[in-house]
Amino acid sequence: MEVGKEPQSNTTTMRKALLIINCIILSIGNCAGPLMMKLYFMHGGKRVWFSSWLETGAWPVILLPISCAYFYRSRTQPSSQNKLFLMKPHLFLAAAVIGILTGLDNYLYAYGIDRLPVSTSALVIASQLAFTAGFAFVLVKQKFTPYSINAVFMLTIGAGVLAMNTSGDRPADESKGEYVLGFLMTLGASALYGFILPLVELTYKKAKQDISYALVMEIQMVMCLFATVVCTIGMLANDDFKVIPREARKYELGETNYYVIVICSAIIWQCFFLGAIGVIFCASSLLSGIIIAVLLPVTEILAVIFYKESFHAEKGVALALSLWGFLSYFYGEIKESNKNKPTFQTEMDSVSDRQGGV
Repeated sequence: MEVGKEPQSNTTTMRKALLIINCIILSIGNCAGPLMMKLYFMHGGKRVWFSSWLETGAWPVILLPISCAYFYRSRTQPSSQNKLFLMKPHLFLAAAVIGILTGLDNYLYAYGIDRLPVSTSALVIASQLAFTAGFAFVLVKQKFTPYSINAVFMLTIGAGVLAMNTSGDRPADESKGEYVLGFLMTLGASALYGFILPLVELTYKKAKQDISYALVMEIQMVMCLFATVVCTIGMLANDDFKVIPREARKYELGETNYYVIVICSAIIWQCFFLGAIGVIFCASSLLSGIIIAVLLPVTEILAVIFYKESFHAEKGVALALSLWGFLSYFYGEIKESNKNKPTFQTEMDSVSDRQGGV
């Protein structure tokens, strides 16, 4: 029976390692992405469509790991079976549709970041978990425990508490109407991405082909390609391509720093998107939403440290409720994991006994 256990153990170990790697990638993108975007707006950047474009515009960098995966397969598979791209047409179409939705979400999010402090927008985005949970229940029949339900409830209440004082940290040069619109646009981005995550999981389940991590990277590339197309159309309609060189010359931190910020921002956002769908591949869309939400305190602290943003009472209450939700979720996951271990061991012993009697 030990021989039968070894492949299962290796697969589980690799899956956990891949999950940890994607969590790290997602953490980098989720924390640094909003800060880089805000840095662009703080010092003279004004192009919302261009900022949206940067969220997915670095999609060609995914070609590098895809190529590495191809050369790795070339050493383990016959040349006739190995292809650079594994994606079939129906999966390509699904990824393209999700990419179009992502492009729209990019614009909503960039607009909100332009109008709101980073710490405020991060707390509003926490409501995304409630949308993810709801859509996951409808689309992929996500199972919930009392702990996960409590986590979603606490995070939603936290965002509601923040909404009670939407103008408390409004920038001095911004009208109340612009601030409220930014709040609503951010909430819209949260809802839309809460729909996108379970939609990606549903795509995996309905793919009609084996989903490997190499294929996940291809899906990421196609999604970002079509999201970039949507944002490029917006840039063309808004004449952003004509304005960018002039904006770079007038940028408060200098023209060189302008392009450095732009390039770094684009690469960092690729980490976010790849990490998000990678976590879905390793676990579920709900866990991906949880990871995005659990990084909220980090983004909050970084925004206060680097951008000297205020941290008023409403934010403190919302943060406490969010942390309560995080702890509830992870406590529930640990409890469920411990509950399932004896069952799994009993099943393995039963199989071993039957094989011993043969």
